[in-house]
Amino acid sequence: MSDTAPAEEKRKVRLHLTPDEANRLIAAAGRRGRYPDRDRVLVRLIYRHGLRASEACELKWDHLNLEEGTITVRRRKMGKDSTHTMDRDELRDLRKLQKGTNSSYVFTSERGGPFSVRALQYIVCEAGKQAGLPEELCHPHALRHAAGYSLINNDVDVRLVQEFLGHRTPAMTMHYTAVSPKRLSALRVR
Repeated sequence: MSDTAPAEEKRKVRLHLTPDEANRLIAAAGRRGRYPDRDRVLVRLIYRHGLRASEACELKWDHLNLEEGTITVRRRKMGKDSTHTMDRDELRDLRKLQKGTNSSYVFTSERGGPFSVRALQYIVCEAGKQAGLPEELCHPHALRHAAGYSLINNDVDVRLVQEFLGHRTPAMTMHYTAVSPKRLSALRVR
């Protein structure tokens, strides 16, 4: 869509992935490239923890407590850091990744340095194509948006979503409150 498109058309563009689309993207990331396990874990962490691309790429092993099952998310863009719990599959896969590295970074390039945002964008774009997703949703930030919309549409309080995503103010979180058609269909005016 061009920058000169009418405002109405721009508002119709969806900025987030649905949970099904996010999971298809995660699965596709695990079926492509030379490091499918790393890529699947990386994309899944972005979605499940609402990470920005730079936050995922800068994630270090000392941000994780694999014994307690927590991840400390160091937020960028003046966001508030937060600690999230991780699921068993995340812990299992992160332990497996940790065995194969001596880097302080969780996700590394072939040369052992920190993973780049550009490389992450490429992985998500290629996995998105493989998953059959719309091109405009094949970027890492669509996964962060997907996390916010998913939480809100599962009736999680906006303040909790704000904390989870590291937003400083509720206004930053409010755009995730766009109601899903499924929830809207349950409303009846009498």
